[in-house]
Amino acid sequence: MNLIEFLLKASWLSVMAAAITGSISGMGSAAAIALINRSISQINPAHPQAPPELLWGFLGIVAIVLMTNLISQFLLVKLAQDAIYKLRLRISGWILASPLRHLEELGANRLLTTLTEDIQSISGAVFSVPTLCVNAAIIIASLVYLGWLSIGVLIGTLVFMGLSISLVQLLINQAVRLFTEAREENDALMKHFQAITDGIKELKLHSQRREDFLQEDLQTTAANLREYRISSQRAIALSSGVGELSFFALLGLLVYGLPQIQTVSAELLSGYVLTISYLMRPIGNTLAILPSLSQAGVALRKIDTLGLSLASRAENLVQTTTRHQFHQIEIRQATHSYQLAGAETTFTLGPVDLTLHPGELVFIVGGNGSGKSTLAKLLTGLYVPDTGEIRLDGIVIDDRHREVYRQLFSTVFADFYLFDRMVGLRLDDVDAQAKNYLTQLQLTHKVTVEDGKLSTTALSQGQRKRLALLTAYLEDRPIYLFDEWAADQDPYFREIFYQQLLPELKQRGKTVLVISHDDRYFHLADRLLKLDYGKIVDS
Repeated sequence: MNLIEFLLKASWLSVMAAAITGSISGMGSAAAIALINRSISQINPAHPQAPPELLWGFLGIVAIVLMTNLISQFLLVKLAQDAIYKLRLRISGWILASPLRHLEELGANRLLTTLTEDIQSISGAVFSVPTLCVNAAIIIASLVYLGWLSIGVLIGTLVFMGLSISLVQLLINQAVRLFTEAREENDALMKHFQAITDGIKELKLHSQRREDFLQEDLQTTAANLREYRISSQRAIALSSGVGELSFFALLGLLVYGLPQIQTVSAELLSGYVLTISYLMRPIGNTLAILPSLSQAGVALRKIDTLGLSLASRAENLVQTTTRHQFHQIEIRQATHSYQLAGAETTFTLGPVDLTLHPGELVFIVGGNGSGKSTLAKLLTGLYVPDTGEIRLDGIVIDDRHREVYRQLFSTVFADFYLFDRMVGLRLDDVDAQAKNYLTQLQLTHKVTVEDGKLSTTALSQGQRKRLALLTAYLEDRPIYLFDEWAADQDPYFREIFYQQLLPELKQRGKTVLVISHDDRYFHLADRLLKLDYGKIVDS
């Protein structure tokens, strides 16, 4: 998909209206040049003043050019920004509709690069489209005027310009290839930046790891990106220089070479020199815009590839209400496999056979890498079984029912995200309920809630988990899942969590699933599911 196609998909009617007004502006510019040339040719040395009718005609043409130019640019500016707005929402929608496993395989760095740098590249290029369209109209109309002056000279001029443009295009193609390489390196650089923020503690505590990371990973990738961008900008600068040199060469051929070949009138020669000199600005601007158009083309191809990848696996997301109760969830011979990161081996969870009922407190235990979090994502519907099935009150959970099934769960995963407001909660007394839970979670001295917005989320990890638990309480769903929730709590609040909060949820008829390593509290569970390398070995 190129930039023009991108804009046409947004609104072909606006593009056509802008093209028409831009064409009128371009033809008006060519007409103004023709009128100036005619006025110069009609000036009499004895009376060096242009006829009044030519002056009024010139002023009228200038007014039309100004008006149509502004209309064209206004139309395209609105169209461009509307298209970027829709693109941002479309990509976000693709991501939200894509299966979690697929997003994990793509990697957060690739998604973030698309949402930031690719969108920014397209936005910058789209901003220059109005200028490009008006310049194109000016160039075409000016060439028509030159053809009216002399077809033969125009053909020679076009041949010369064609050769020059071909040379410029070769340099631009080289720049596009380098832009593509730079875009790939930028994905890797974003991954390294994420490693800096996520792994800052590990890097600070190990000097050799830090130096190796900086020199072998970050520095190498950043240097490659720098070289690709330097080379691409050099190619663009060279193409711009060749284009400018070609204009002066063309003017020299017209002024000094053409009279040696054929007899030319002063009006024809001045018309060509004046028009081509005027065209230097729009053509120069067009050449200056080409790098951003090339970058936008690379970004659009990246987005196309990502969009096809995401859209091909899109889930059926429909807005639905939450079920407040269920009778039974059955997992029968369910498995889920995926390739371990950086390895050729495949991890398989299952086959899992499990039945859940309301009012149960179930602990999921096992060593690191045993599949506890994978089982949690399978149970909550975030992962789709490769084989087997999940049934909710006898109904098989397939693509049509998975979104409804997910609404049964309130979760706090180990890698949870904490929103700064109560997103999606439609409660009349949300502030009052939140205040009661803040008291129970012993956070009233740290956080307040006003109009559903948290006063701060800049807290310790344990306190942030309590705020995530507050959101889960307010959701009031039938099933709660906590992934190592107590791991970041102090001993006092860990005791409250296991001895008070979990039993209270159970008494309210909630099904509570707890991933935990705290074996001193295992006796509180109604059932204990122990996993070992993807298999439930004890229940």
